[in-house]
Order: sequence, then C-alpha cells, then structure tokens
Amino acid sequence: MNQPIAEINKETFWALIAQAKEHPSGPGEWLMEQLMDLGPEQAKRFDDFAHAYSSLADQYGLWTAASVMERGGCTDDGFMDFRTWLVAQGKGVYMAALKDPDSLVDAPDYQDQRFDCLPHMGERAYEELTGRSTYENFDPARFQALKSELEQEVVYGDGIGYPYDAADVPAYLPRLCRKYMPEEMFQKQKVDIGTWNLNNPNIQKARATAQKSKKVKKERGDVR
Repeated sequence: MNQPIAEINKETFWALIAQAKEHPSGPGEWLMEQLMDLGPEQAKRFDDFAHAYSSLADQYGLWTAASVMERGGCTDDGFMDFRTWLVAQGKGVYMAALKDPDSLVDAPDYQDQRFDCLPHMGERAYEELTGRSTYENFDPARFQALKSELEQEVVYGDGIGYPYDAADVPAYLPRLCRKYMPEEMFQKQKVDIGTWNLNNPNIQKARATAQKSKKVKKERGDVR
C-alpha cells in the first residue's frame, strides 16, 4: 500500500510520478488532485523538482538520443519537451538514461508522449491554488542549490556531454539507431542529426573540452 505523502522531497517526487502512472485512465488528473490537496507550497516544490531534474538532463548525448527517437532531429524546444517526457517515465528510466542514453531503447516510444503531462502538474496546481505563476516566486540561488543536491545522485555516462556528428551517432547509440533509424533511414536523415550550430559558444566549448564516448573512439579510431 502506498504511504500518504505529506511533503515533496526527492523520494516523494518520484513516488508520486510512479503512483500517477498506475492510473492509466487519468494519471495527470490524479496527480493534480494529490498536489492540490498538499497545498501551494508543496505544489511549488514539485514544480521545482521537475525543473531541476529536467535541467540535469540537459546533455548533448541525450539530445542526440532524442533526435534518433524523433527519427531525424530535435529542435531546442523539442529537446525541452523530451526532457520533460524523460522525467515523466520515472526514476529508473531517467537515471539509466543519464548513465547511458542508449538504454532508452527499452523505454516507451517517445513519439507516443506517454505521461508527458505529469511534470507540469505542480505548476498547474500552484496556479489553480494561488492564481499566480510559479515563475513569480523563482529564486535562482535556491534552485541551483536544489540542482546541486539532486546531482549528487546522478551518474553521467561516458561521453554524454559531447555534441556528436552524424557519423558518430550509430556507434554512440547503436541500439537506438537499430530500433528507430536503421541504416537506410539514417542515411536519408543524417543532415538532421548531429547538425549543431558551430557558431554557438556552448557548442564550441563542448567540442573543445568534452570527451567523446569510448565506444565512439574505438569504432572510429579517434585519438580524443
């Protein structure tokens, strides 16, 4: 039997996500009711946790995985949606993906958008309860402290911070490519995967400082 939840912390956040997914007829509605009952402070905390976990998943290797699961590319806004979806899949899928994005081959198909509304329920409950947006009370220092706390539990996988070229993707994400973009499809869509804005300082920094995955280096014989 699920224990009653009185406050939102990293355990109860994931517990609510998991419990909501057990209500296939209306997981979002169920979660909204729970957060409304907990009140505005806890609804806001749920929203803070959802955004913090989404931010921690802002990694180029996961962006590449999102592009493959989209069958040919993922925009900036699309990657934000993907990270929200990833949080909604639950702690096990989320943590595994940050350790190895290729593990998403065992997750539901992203294009089905299963449970993607769940991380938004804190914001919606807070607005319903207060008439205000959660952004009105945003505290950057507190949010960064929460991210730092949650990051201690995250294990980032080898090469997840590198923005991969199209030619590297099959070696980096072999199982995802086999499932969603077999070779003939990948060749047709390659202009949409691994096409980064090379004038972007963030991309330039990542290309200069981040390391490629060891399996990509092994496959392609790269020296860095």
